[in-house]
Amino acid sequence: MKKKPRALCADCDLEKSERICVQSEGKASKACPTVSQPELLKRANRELEKPMIAEFARQASIQEAACYANREQKPYVMQPTKTRIQEICEFARRMGYQRLGLAFCLGLAAEANAVADVLSEQGFEVVSAVCKAGRTPKSELGLGAKDTIALDDSEAMCNPIYQAMLLNQGGAELNVLLGLCVGHDSLFFKYAEAPTTVLAVKDRVTGHNPLAPIYLRNSYYRKITRPEL
Repeated sequence: MKKKPRALCADCDLEKSERICVQSEGKASKACPTVSQPELLKRANRELEKPMIAEFARQASIQEAACYANREQKPYVMQPTKTRIQEICEFARRMGYQRLGLAFCLGLAAEANAVADVLSEQGFEVVSAVCKAGRTPKSELGLGAKDTIALDDSEAMCNPIYQAMLLNQGGAELNVLLGLCVGHDSLFFKYAEAPTTVLAVKDRVTGHNPLAPIYLRNSYYRKITRPEL
């Protein structure tokens, strides 16, 4: 059986401005999907023939450009102007959404309360669900006390499936994710019926700034590249 080609965009060592995915006369690195997988690209682009998908993609591109000021200046120096929360509100408004879902971690309850206030002040209806909603014990997953935070098998598990169903039932048109754990966020994406965007992800060590150890991987966070040590 022929091996399927594997995209390796993260390994591309070409300057951004020289890449064929950016410039029509650009260069392609080894395994570049822009030139090596034309049939798959056609399949992906055919999805844009669906009116709802096309409009979503169109508004997302418009929103992307709207996040930079003075684009008419030449030569152009990027001037980003909009925060993530502002961008979410603007995109939701462009799409005509009125009701937003907020799925959040109990550890970020104060932040979730503030986010809900902002969304409401921006004119949206908000339906929200905390990760511990339903108080299903971790023993339901077959976990013993040793696999819980409090060493108690009656500890409530995070239930992203229930969160997704609550927001589905609440009529959310766009979901906003705030601080769900790794794995739990994946289950939420799987069961949510509305499209989902992420405001912030959980990183307990860095104050929810998960790129910090990536930037510092050659100094203070060398351990992440040397797990055997």
